[in-house]
Amino acid sequence: MNFHGDDVRPSPPDEALFHVIAAPMEQTVSYGAGAANGPAAILAASRQLELLDSYTGTVPAEHGIYTAPTVDCGGETVAVLARIEAAVGYAAAQQKIPVLLGGEHSVSLGAIRALRKFHKHFGIIHIDAHADLRDEYEGSKFSHACVMRRIHELGVPILQIATRAYSSEEQIYRQGNSDTLAFVDAQTIHRHGARLAWPAFLPERVYISFDVDGLDPNVMPATGTPVPGGLTWWQSMDILEQIFHQHTCIGFDVVEFAPIFGLHFADFTAAQLVYQMMALAAR
Repeated sequence: MNFHGDDVRPSPPDEALFHVIAAPMEQTVSYGAGAANGPAAILAASRQLELLDSYTGTVPAEHGIYTAPTVDCGGETVAVLARIEAAVGYAAAQQKIPVLLGGEHSVSLGAIRALRKFHKHFGIIHIDAHADLRDEYEGSKFSHACVMRRIHELGVPILQIATRAYSSEEQIYRQGNSDTLAFVDAQTIHRHGARLAWPAFLPERVYISFDVDGLDPNVMPATGTPVPGGLTWWQSMDILEQIFHQHTCIGFDVVEFAPIFGLHFADFTAAQLVYQMMALAAR
Protein backbone atom coordinates (compact mmCIF):
# COMPACT_ATOMS: atom_id res chain seq x y z
CA MET A 1 0.00 0.00 0.00
CA ASN A 2 1.49 3.32 -1.03
CA PHE A 3 1.11 6.54 0.93
CA HIS A 4 -1.80 8.68 -0.32
CA GLY A 5 -3.28 5.87 -2.38
CA ASP A 6 -4.29 5.74 -6.02
CA ASP A 7 -4.42 9.51 -6.62
CA VAL A 8 -0.64 9.72 -6.29
CA ARG A 9 1.48 7.82 -8.76
CA PRO A 10 4.14 5.96 -6.75
CA SER A 11 7.51 7.48 -7.61
CA PRO A 12 10.66 5.43 -8.15
CA PRO A 13 12.95 5.77 -5.14
CA ASP A 14 15.52 7.81 -7.07
CA GLU A 15 12.87 10.35 -8.13
CA ALA A 16 10.87 10.74 -4.90
CA LEU A 17 11.76 13.40 -2.35
CA PHE A 18 10.06 11.38 0.39
CA HIS A 19 10.73 7.76 1.29
CA VAL A 20 7.92 6.52 3.54
CA ILE A 21 9.16 3.64 5.69
CA ALA A 22 6.72 1.66 7.81
CA ALA A 23 8.32 0.07 10.87
CA PRO A 24 5.62 -1.71 12.93
CA MET A 25 7.92 -2.46 15.85
CA GLU A 26 6.24 -3.20 19.18
CA GLN A 27 8.52 -4.97 21.62
CA THR A 28 8.74 -2.80 24.74
CA VAL A 29 5.32 -1.12 24.99
CA SER A 30 4.64 -0.70 28.71
CA TYR A 31 0.99 0.37 28.91
CA GLY A 32 -1.53 0.43 26.05
CA ALA A 33 -0.69 -1.84 23.13
CA GLY A 34 -1.36 -1.49 19.43
CA ALA A 35 1.56 0.58 18.09
CA ALA A 36 2.41 -2.24 15.68
CA ASN A 37 -0.84 -1.45 13.87
CA GLY A 38 -0.03 2.24 13.55
CA PRO A 39 1.91 2.34 10.27
CA ALA A 40 -0.70 0.34 8.33
CA ALA A 41 -3.51 2.50 9.72
CA ILE A 42 -1.69 5.68 8.71
CA LEU A 43 -1.12 4.33 5.19
CA ALA A 44 -4.79 3.34 4.91
CA ALA A 45 -6.04 6.71 6.19
CA SER A 46 -3.67 8.59 3.88
CA ARG A 47 -5.86 7.46 0.97
CA GLN A 48 -8.51 9.90 2.25
CA LEU A 49 -6.22 12.95 2.29
CA GLU A 50 -6.65 15.83 -0.11
CA LEU A 51 -3.70 16.34 -2.43
CA LEU A 52 -3.60 20.04 -1.59
CA ASP A 53 -2.24 20.82 1.85
CA SER A 54 -4.32 23.83 2.78
CA TYR A 55 -1.97 24.88 5.60
CA THR A 56 0.90 25.59 3.20
CA GLY A 57 -1.11 25.92 -0.01
CA THR A 58 1.14 23.33 -1.67
CA VAL A 59 0.87 19.79 -3.02
CA PRO A 60 3.71 17.85 -1.39
CA ALA A 61 2.90 14.74 -3.44
CA GLU A 62 4.18 16.62 -6.50
CA HIS A 63 7.69 16.17 -5.11
CA GLY A 64 7.33 12.40 -5.29
CA ILE A 65 6.49 9.81 -2.63
CA TYR A 66 8.07 6.39 -2.56
CA THR A 67 6.60 3.89 -0.11
CA ALA A 68 9.29 1.40 0.82
CA PRO A 69 8.58 -2.23 1.72
CA THR A 70 7.49 -2.57 5.32
CA VAL A 71 10.41 -3.30 7.64
CA ASP A 72 10.35 -6.78 9.12
CA CYS A 73 10.04 -6.10 12.85
CA GLY A 74 10.11 -9.68 14.04
CA GLY A 75 12.96 -11.12 16.08
CA GLU A 76 15.52 -9.58 18.41
CA THR A 77 15.51 -5.83 19.01
CA VAL A 78 19.08 -5.39 17.78
CA ALA A 79 18.24 -7.07 14.47
CA VAL A 80 15.06 -5.01 14.03
CA LEU A 81 16.92 -1.76 14.64
CA ALA A 82 19.53 -2.83 12.09
CA ARG A 83 16.81 -3.35 9.46
CA ILE A 84 15.35 0.08 10.20
CA GLU A 85 18.84 1.56 9.96
CA ALA A 86 19.30 -0.05 6.54
CA ALA A 87 15.95 1.23 5.23
CA VAL A 88 16.61 4.78 6.40
CA GLY A 89 20.18 4.58 5.14
CA TYR A 90 18.92 3.67 1.67
CA ALA A 91 16.89 6.89 1.58
CA ALA A 92 19.70 9.01 3.01
CA ALA A 93 22.23 7.63 0.51
CA GLN A 94 20.05 9.05 -2.27
CA GLN A 95 19.73 12.41 -0.48
CA LYS A 96 16.02 11.86 0.11
CA ILE A 97 13.93 12.60 3.20
CA PRO A 98 13.12 9.45 5.17
CA VAL A 99 9.61 9.48 6.69
CA LEU A 100 9.57 6.75 9.32
CA LEU A 101 6.21 5.49 10.58
CA GLY A 102 6.29 3.67 13.93
CA GLY A 103 5.69 1.48 15.76
CA GLU A 104 7.05 2.21 19.19
CA HIS A 105 9.45 5.09 19.70
CA SER A 106 12.49 2.81 19.75
CA VAL A 107 12.45 2.90 15.93
CA SER A 108 13.99 6.39 16.05
CA LEU A 109 17.31 4.95 17.22
CA GLY A 110 17.66 2.97 13.99
CA ALA A 111 16.97 6.11 11.97
CA ILE A 112 19.51 8.21 13.84
CA ARG A 113 22.18 5.53 13.52
CA ALA A 114 21.67 5.59 9.75
CA LEU A 115 21.70 9.37 9.40
CA ARG A 116 24.93 9.73 11.38
CA LYS A 117 26.69 8.00 8.48
CA PHE A 118 25.62 10.73 6.06
CA HIS A 119 25.43 13.89 8.19
CA LYS A 120 28.35 14.85 10.40
CA HIS A 121 26.49 17.34 12.52
CA PHE A 122 22.76 17.43 13.21
CA GLY A 123 20.35 17.58 16.11
CA ILE A 124 17.01 16.05 16.96
CA ILE A 125 13.82 17.90 17.84
CA HIS A 126 11.74 15.58 19.95
CA ILE A 127 8.01 16.25 20.42
CA ASP A 128 6.59 13.98 23.09
CA ALA A 129 4.70 13.81 26.38
CA HIS A 130 7.63 11.86 27.82
CA ALA A 131 11.34 12.57 28.04
CA ASP A 132 12.37 8.99 27.08
CA LEU A 133 15.70 9.54 28.87
CA ARG A 134 15.75 6.56 31.23
CA ASP A 135 18.91 4.49 31.17
CA GLU A 136 16.87 1.28 31.39
CA TYR A 137 13.20 0.45 31.66
CA GLU A 138 11.62 -2.89 32.52
CA GLY A 139 14.95 -4.61 31.95
CA SER A 140 15.69 -3.13 28.51
CA LYS A 141 18.08 -0.42 27.42
CA PHE A 142 16.26 -0.34 24.08
CA SER A 143 12.85 0.42 25.58
CA HIS A 144 10.75 3.18 24.08
CA ALA A 145 11.34 4.94 27.41
CA CYS A 146 15.11 4.99 26.79
CA VAL A 147 15.32 5.98 23.12
CA MET A 148 16.39 9.62 23.60
CA ARG A 149 19.01 8.55 26.16
CA ARG A 150 20.52 6.16 23.60
CA ILE A 151 20.41 8.86 20.91
CA HIS A 152 21.96 11.50 23.15
CA GLU A 153 24.75 9.08 24.04
CA LEU A 154 25.62 8.97 20.34
CA GLY A 155 26.51 12.65 20.58
CA VAL A 156 23.33 14.01 19.01
CA PRO A 157 22.04 17.21 20.70
CA ILE A 158 18.34 17.23 21.55
CA LEU A 159 15.58 19.78 22.02
CA GLN A 160 12.48 18.30 23.69
CA ILE A 161 9.08 19.94 23.21
CA ALA A 162 5.73 19.38 25.01
CA THR A 163 7.13 17.01 27.63
CA ARG A 164 5.04 16.72 30.78
CA ALA A 165 5.61 13.25 32.26
CA TYR A 166 9.10 12.21 33.29
CA SER A 167 10.94 10.62 36.19
CA SER A 168 13.40 12.05 38.71
CA GLU A 169 16.15 10.13 36.92
CA GLU A 170 15.29 11.88 33.68
CA GLN A 171 15.11 15.29 35.35
CA ILE A 172 18.59 14.77 36.79
CA TYR A 173 19.92 13.66 33.40
CA ARG A 174 18.49 16.81 31.79
CA GLN A 175 20.10 19.03 34.43
CA GLY A 176 23.46 17.34 34.01
CA ASN A 177 23.48 17.66 30.22
CA SER A 178 22.08 21.14 29.65
CA ASP A 179 24.89 21.97 27.23
CA THR A 180 23.45 19.56 24.64
CA LEU A 181 19.92 18.82 25.88
CA ALA A 182 17.18 21.45 26.26
CA PHE A 183 13.45 21.28 26.75
CA VAL A 184 10.27 23.33 26.53
CA ASP A 185 7.68 21.58 28.66
CA ALA A 186 3.99 21.64 27.78
CA GLN A 187 3.19 23.77 30.81
CA THR A 188 5.57 26.47 29.54
CA ILE A 189 3.88 26.43 26.14
CA HIS A 190 0.46 26.67 27.78
CA ARG A 191 1.50 29.66 29.90
CA HIS A 192 3.70 31.56 27.46
CA GLY A 193 2.67 30.45 23.98
CA ALA A 194 4.21 28.32 21.28
CA ARG A 195 6.88 30.77 20.08
CA LEU A 196 10.18 29.00 20.71
CA ALA A 197 13.70 30.19 21.40
CA TRP A 198 16.27 27.83 19.88
CA PRO A 199 19.16 26.69 22.06
CA ALA A 200 22.53 27.82 20.73
CA PHE A 201 23.81 24.24 20.54
CA LEU A 202 21.09 23.04 18.14
CA PRO A 203 22.55 22.61 14.63
CA GLU A 204 20.93 23.94 11.48
CA ARG A 205 20.15 20.41 10.30
CA VAL A 206 17.63 18.50 12.37
CA TYR A 207 15.69 15.25 12.52
CA ILE A 208 12.17 15.58 13.92
CA SER A 209 10.74 12.80 16.06
CA PHE A 210 7.02 13.30 16.71
CA ASP A 211 5.48 10.95 19.24
CA VAL A 212 1.73 11.41 18.81
CA ASP A 213 1.24 11.54 22.57
CA GLY A 214 2.84 14.97 22.35
CA LEU A 215 -0.64 15.99 21.24
CA ASP A 216 -3.36 16.38 23.84
CA PRO A 217 -5.55 13.26 24.21
CA ASN A 218 -8.51 15.34 22.99
CA VAL A 219 -6.69 15.58 19.66
CA MET A 220 -5.02 12.17 19.70
CA PRO A 221 -6.50 9.54 22.05
CA ALA A 222 -5.06 6.62 20.07
CA THR A 223 -1.70 6.14 21.73
CA GLY A 224 -0.33 3.78 24.34
CA THR A 225 0.38 6.31 27.10
CA PRO A 226 -1.78 9.43 26.70
CA VAL A 227 -1.04 12.32 29.06
CA PRO A 228 -3.37 15.30 29.59
CA GLY A 229 -2.18 18.82 28.91
CA GLY A 230 -0.61 18.25 25.50
CA LEU A 231 -0.41 20.31 22.33
CA THR A 232 -3.44 21.40 20.37
CA TRP A 233 -3.41 20.81 16.63
CA TRP A 234 -2.70 24.46 15.85
CA GLN A 235 0.02 24.74 18.48
CA SER A 236 1.67 21.76 16.79
CA MET A 237 1.41 23.39 13.38
CA ASP A 238 2.84 26.63 14.74
CA ILE A 239 5.78 24.80 16.30
CA LEU A 240 6.43 22.74 13.15
CA GLU A 241 6.24 25.90 11.03
CA GLN A 242 8.97 27.45 13.18
CA ILE A 243 11.12 24.33 13.00
CA PHE A 244 10.96 24.03 9.24
CA HIS A 245 11.50 27.77 8.80
CA GLN A 246 14.60 27.86 11.00
CA HIS A 247 16.13 24.49 10.22
CA THR A 248 16.79 22.01 7.42
CA CYS A 249 14.94 18.76 8.03
CA ILE A 250 16.97 15.67 7.11
CA GLY A 251 14.18 13.25 8.09
CA PHE A 252 11.32 12.74 10.48
CA ASP A 253 9.21 10.13 12.16
CA VAL A 254 5.69 9.84 13.56
CA VAL A 255 5.52 7.16 16.22
CA GLU A 256 3.46 5.54 18.99
CA PHE A 257 0.17 5.75 17.09
CA ALA A 258 -2.02 2.87 18.34
CA PRO A 259 -5.26 2.91 16.33
CA ILE A 260 -8.57 2.30 18.07
CA PHE A 261 -11.02 0.30 16.01
CA GLY A 262 -13.76 2.52 14.61
CA LEU A 263 -12.13 5.78 15.72
CA HIS A 264 -11.43 7.01 12.20
CA PHE A 265 -10.61 10.58 13.12
CA ALA A 266 -7.49 9.48 14.99
CA ASP A 267 -6.20 7.54 11.95
CA PHE A 268 -6.85 10.53 9.73
CA THR A 269 -5.18 12.92 12.19
CA ALA A 270 -2.00 10.84 12.19
CA ALA A 271 -1.97 10.66 8.38
CA GLN A 272 -2.66 14.40 8.10
CA LEU A 273 0.24 15.11 10.47
CA VAL A 274 2.60 13.12 8.26
CA TYR A 275 1.42 14.84 5.08
CA GLN A 276 1.64 18.34 6.54
CA MET A 277 5.19 17.67 7.71
CA MET A 278 5.94 16.63 4.14
CA ALA A 279 4.41 19.89 2.94
CA LEU A 280 6.53 21.98 5.28
CA ALA A 281 9.67 20.07 4.31
CA ALA A 282 9.00 20.42 0.59
CA ARG A 283 8.21 24.11 0.84
